[in-house]
Amino acid sequence: MSSLTNLDLVLLSQRLGRLCQQLKLEVTTAESCTGGGIASVITDTAGSSAYFTTGYVTYANAAKTRLLGVPDALLAEDGAVSEGVVKAMVAGACRESGAGMAVAVSGVAGPDGGSEEKPVGTVWLAWGDIAYQEAECFHLPGDREAVRGQAVRLAVAGLVARLDSRASETDEH
Repeated sequence: MSSLTNLDLVLLSQRLGRLCQQLKLEVTTAESCTGGGIASVITDTAGSSAYFTTGYVTYANAAKTRLLGVPDALLAEDGAVSEGVVKAMVAGACRESGAGMAVAVSGVAGPDGGSEEKPVGTVWLAWGDIAYQEAECFHLPGDREAVRGQAVRLAVAGLVARLDSRASETDEH
């Protein structure tokens, strides 16, 4: 990653921390293809233990089921890289950790593992809580490192955007 990207991640992480503290909200992560990269970016910010206490790296399907309660049937039917699975990961991460918001990611970082339906670079991200999740599919260019780096940035930026929205709503009331 370039230094500009690293600076961007630092600023995003700091903004996330300020928003979590303002909203008195804890966040958690449920990661597959990023292997803990999102949690690493969040915890790079000093004081992050005030709003981040738990992260899940559920690389294998069995871990998604065991740690986050993702139904085996959903994994079998839709595959790990799917909207339903990342939404279930968000709900499970919030339920298990007690956090008020989570981000989840599952994707095909490459260089192998892609298919016609889900080529290398296909990444699903979801944000939300136990009751509500929203997901988005991305098709990210580049090699394994590039796909994973972009997914981490999108995940943290998505958390910041959603918490910014919550903070604006709180400010209006």
